[in-house]
Amino acid sequence: METTGKVITCKAAVVWGPGEPFVIEQILVDPPQKMEVRIKILFTSICHTDLGFWKGENEAHRAFPRILGHEAAGIVESVGEGVKDMKEGDNVVPIFNGECGECKFCKNDKTNMCKSFGVNPMKSTMFNDGKCRFSTKEGKPIFHFLNTSTFSEYTVLDSACVVKIDPQAPLHKMSLLSCCLTSGVGAAWNTADVQAGSSVAIFGLGSVGLAVAQGARARGASKIIGVDPNPEKFIKAQMLGVTDYLNPKNLSKPEHEVIREMTGGGVDYSFECVGNLDVLREAFLSTHEGCGYTVILGIYHSPRTLPLHPMELLHGRSIVGSIFGGFKGKTQLPCLAKKCMAGVLNLDEFITHDLPFEKINEAVQLLIDGKSLRCLLHL
Repeated sequence: METTGKVITCKAAVVWGPGEPFVIEQILVDPPQKMEVRIKILFTSICHTDLGFWKGENEAHRAFPRILGHEAAGIVESVGEGVKDMKEGDNVVPIFNGECGECKFCKNDKTNMCKSFGVNPMKSTMFNDGKCRFSTKEGKPIFHFLNTSTFSEYTVLDSACVVKIDPQAPLHKMSLLSCCLTSGVGAAWNTADVQAGSSVAIFGLGSVGLAVAQGARARGASKIIGVDPNPEKFIKAQMLGVTDYLNPKNLSKPEHEVIREMTGGGVDYSFECVGNLDVLREAFLSTHEGCGYTVILGIYHSPRTLPLHPMELLHGRSIVGSIFGGFKGKTQLPCLAKKCMAGVLNLDEFITHDLPFEKINEAVQLLIDGKSLRCLLHL
């Protein structure tokens, strides 16, 4: 491409301070350095994690100006020295939880973390030199976000955080594999290993929670209970596998008591997809006392710790966290993409809105108001 090796001027949605509107402006994007990839983003969408960092809910994570976004799909514009597994023109998805393939974590089948490129909310620059590849026209650095920064027409990533996918895959749908679908489905398949005929409770019916429902249904779960204060979500939830719905606002007793009554003692698996410690406790207590398994998927900005007493674990319940659904991104995501292409999972129902990139602030408001699952932004 004629832009290879050159600085690119393009549009990006820049956040200049906590909670300030996204500003569409012209920025400069440097060429990729060693083991880096510059990609042209074609589709991106907004996740609640983006909102948390946009609001600056955790002061330690604040870094402005910044380009947020971590759920997207695009094509490779150019690659830096040493990149062998992809080339210009390849269809790719960025991943916030990278895989170098060489560290002790990447070589361990029991984890999908990576020592150098695993998810790190404190990271705001590139791995190679600790500098930014984004800048304003005046030369002021613009910080990176979660290894990705997809709210830009072009972005630079470490090659460990870019996954090449089937060229026939529909890119607008594949953007969901960057976060919500992979995180939810993987939590059911990999982290919990949901079994056929089992019972499941999902706390929070946003995109990740509904992806859990799809994963549980694909595994043959017989009862999938969705818990969410927004009743409008149940229609969509039913389409994606939820069999029963509870609105906490309409209950006269705690959710876990109702669920244990519904299931004769508790569900086999519960998933907390909100990022609220009070909800997490309800999810934990909703599981069967002898062998219940709770998976944490929500992002917690509060300094509070787990609301559990050690003795509560001695009866057989377990609780575990899940990042990126336990998938090793570069080695396992291409297979998941093929399963989506084959119809094993339904991606269409997650994309509730489509907007041009310039209307990113409208997309943010749709998510805040609970009116969208994923609003796909077209660049």
